[in-house]
Amino acid sequence: MHGWPSSVVEFLEMIGPLTNPRAYGGNPEDAFHVVIPSVPGFGFSGPEVEAGWTITRIARAWDELMRRLGYEQYGAHGSDCGALVARELGILKPEGLLGIHVLQLFSFPSGDPAEMAGLSEEDHKRLQFLGAFQERAGFNAIQQSRPLTLSYGLADSPAGQLAWIADLFNGFGDHVDFIGRDAFLTNVMLYWLTNTAESSSRLYYENARNPEAGQGPNTAPTGVAVFGHDFKTIRPFAERDNLNIVHWSEFERGTHFAAMDAPDLLAPDIRKFYRRFR
Repeated sequence: MHGWPSSVVEFLEMIGPLTNPRAYGGNPEDAFHVVIPSVPGFGFSGPEVEAGWTITRIARAWDELMRRLGYEQYGAHGSDCGALVARELGILKPEGLLGIHVLQLFSFPSGDPAEMAGLSEEDHKRLQFLGAFQERAGFNAIQQSRPLTLSYGLADSPAGQLAWIADLFNGFGDHVDFIGRDAFLTNVMLYWLTNTAESSSRLYYENARNPEAGQGPNTAPTGVAVFGHDFKTIRPFAERDNLNIVHWSEFERGTHFAAMDAPDLLAPDIRKFYRRFR
């Protein structure tokens, strides 16, 4: 499950390693069927999208999608907004959901001083990094509050659409070209040709007004893969909000879009997590 400003293109390099692991040095018994849905309002699933498509509604829709496709059991993987949808599935815990695997768990300090006192030095570094990320992520504030105003400019200018997407894809300038330009431009093209600047950015607006989001802890079996050039999940906070973390991996490389720039690390980690359910 992709997020913003990504698309189904994010997972093209993952299809082969997951569906045919033998060809990539893996065990053929770890093979998956792979379903990569386009989030409502994004690319081929837009731009005409009604109001109310929150991460909770998307989670319910994906469960219904898997049932209609004939799957009695399935797992969910996601990054960015896709990770939020995966966690919502973990909260809803529909019949047939085996577990979730994500690149981030968005858990933050509660304000309890005792909680902060228990953090390690590494946890404090991650907290500082997260604070710096939030300061730079202007897209989050404007898309939560004024997505339509922003989108008039993006829908009018391909250069504007490209620059708006490039900001996060390039880590605000910290890792330019970690993701190949062809893959990046293909992703931008899906937004531009389908005119989904507004309908995709509105997901942030809807989520900020979602009365159902995060109601209750995630109790589904959960795997986390933390990549070196992404903001790092802080484990004590994650374990407070997600009660069944059974798999935790950390890698020195890979960005917020690890499926694009580190599929050789991510695909084996997904296989390893879901092997317990075989």
